[in-house]
Amino acid sequence: MKSTDGFFNQYGGKYVAEVLRRPLDELAEAFHFYMNDKVFLEELRIIQRDYIGRETPLYFAPTATKLLGGAQIYIKLEGLANTGAHKINNAIGQCLLAKKMGKTRIIAETGAGQHGLATAAACAKLGLECIVYMGEVDVRRQQPNVAAMELYGAKVCAVTAGSRTLKDAVNEAMRDWAANFENTHYVLGSALGPAPFPDIVREFQSVIGNEVKRQCEERSVKIGAMVACVGGGSNSIGFFSPFIDQKEPRLIGAEAGGIGNGVGENASRMTGDAARDGIMQGYKSRFLLDDDGQALPTRSISAGLDYCGIGPQLAALGKSGRIEFTAIRDEEALEAVKFFAKNEGILFALESAHAGAAAMKIAREIPKDQAVVINMSGRGDKDVFITSPVFRPEEWNQFLHAEIERLESNKDIHDAKIMTK
Repeated sequence: MKSTDGFFNQYGGKYVAEVLRRPLDELAEAFHFYMNDKVFLEELRIIQRDYIGRETPLYFAPTATKLLGGAQIYIKLEGLANTGAHKINNAIGQCLLAKKMGKTRIIAETGAGQHGLATAAACAKLGLECIVYMGEVDVRRQQPNVAAMELYGAKVCAVTAGSRTLKDAVNEAMRDWAANFENTHYVLGSALGPAPFPDIVREFQSVIGNEVKRQCEERSVKIGAMVACVGGGSNSIGFFSPFIDQKEPRLIGAEAGGIGNGVGENASRMTGDAARDGIMQGYKSRFLLDDDGQALPTRSISAGLDYCGIGPQLAALGKSGRIEFTAIRDEEALEAVKFFAKNEGILFALESAHAGAAAMKIAREIPKDQAVVINMSGRGDKDVFITSPVFRPEEWNQFLHAEIERLESNKDIHDAKIMTK
């Protein structure tokens, strides 16, 4: 399924102010040209191989397979890509495209920080200025990624409006782009927003699914189900992409079930009955909205899954039944982190752990001669400030207090040195 005039059945489109139509049209024209340009595609392929580290491994998980007692469990290790997640696939693709278009300044939004990190790295690699918008709440809970973005030379702008999360970061990035599109490209991180962004992000992320398909064919692995987490949807739509027009395998999207079914307790757009069709941030899809059409608060332990909407192609595929959606609670995701770390030596990001938890639930539904393939879209290093207070609260509390004492001590020494000069 590809878009028709920017729509995926009833979802998608380009609902933007007139000032953004020109840059969107310019982007669409450049994208279609360069995706058919052999020189561009070869340059991208070399960067994917030598900088991103593609192809990423498809790992058979023997202990998980045995313990879950059903299908063979395979894990696509996108967390081994440079910068630690799938986000680099799209960031490099869009930044290279922008450079070909003559843009010198890149802006991006980020939630969990992985897209911002990937964009900052891509800009450093390609010699482009980088500004990343990030909700103030996410800045606080994802400090390791913020620090890394700044090391790559990016300017991180904390967004204090609204709920101070991903939705608000997208709004600020769109405002910046509208004012500066002559020299600026907006690297949208997920498969959403106004056309042509859903098509662009899916195509740059489809490298994941294409590799899985080839790797399974080479190893004679029959896929019974594919499972990916779904926030906006970049990792999942790229993972599912080469299988969408087939009847098999099952495609399963794991949403953020948060802590409950109430308003503000989750970010479930395709499960439950809280979401509705709406138009927001330039596209039509399924959103968590109030009666006035305003975004409802969301909640998830994973910063990358607490967005109030979902990419339009995923919404259409969910409505048609091609993708099955399930809501995974925070505690289930945490259990999946522990399960795969202990039994396979693989540390899932909290976002990816939602997919891991969903796979654990369905493993026995799939015959033993078939495989469940999980997209481990990112690794869990970035979540240490979230998971440590849960898994080892006393030790983490002691560590933080010790660090504060050490920093204050160092500050006194530093101030004393300045005063004696």
